[in-house]
Amino acid sequence: QVQVVESGGGLVQAGGSLNLSCTGSGSPFTNYAMGWVRQAPGKEREGVSCAPWHGAVAWFVDSVKGRFTISRNHAKLYLQMNNLKPEDTAMYYCAARYGSCPGSGDEYNYWGQGTQVTVSS
Repeated sequence: QVQVVESGGGLVQAGGSLNLSCTGSGSPFTNYAMGWVRQAPGKEREGVSCAPWHGAVAWFVDSVKGRFTISRNHAKLYLQMNNLKPEDTAMYYCAARYGSCPGSGDEYNYWGQGTQVTVSS
């Protein structure tokens, strides 16, 4: 059974940084894409970024480009978030799927429980 577990959320002031981590288990994760999806209160969930097993990472939210960095080492996925803004406040989910990154940014088969990121102004 494939599982992903994320951690690293918290409360931070605007301009601060957080580093989210995700660990996959139950599979070698070869040929799995892993990504980050967030959902703010009252809003639809949106894909943030995805790292395929091979190839370039994908970004789905223009507002985080240049501030967030995604990285991956086999079944471990990270999201370094710098210069955080109040609008980044959301539950952040780690997710995985076999094959390539989803075109929509949020179509995954396996999901973590989420880690809360709250940015105060």
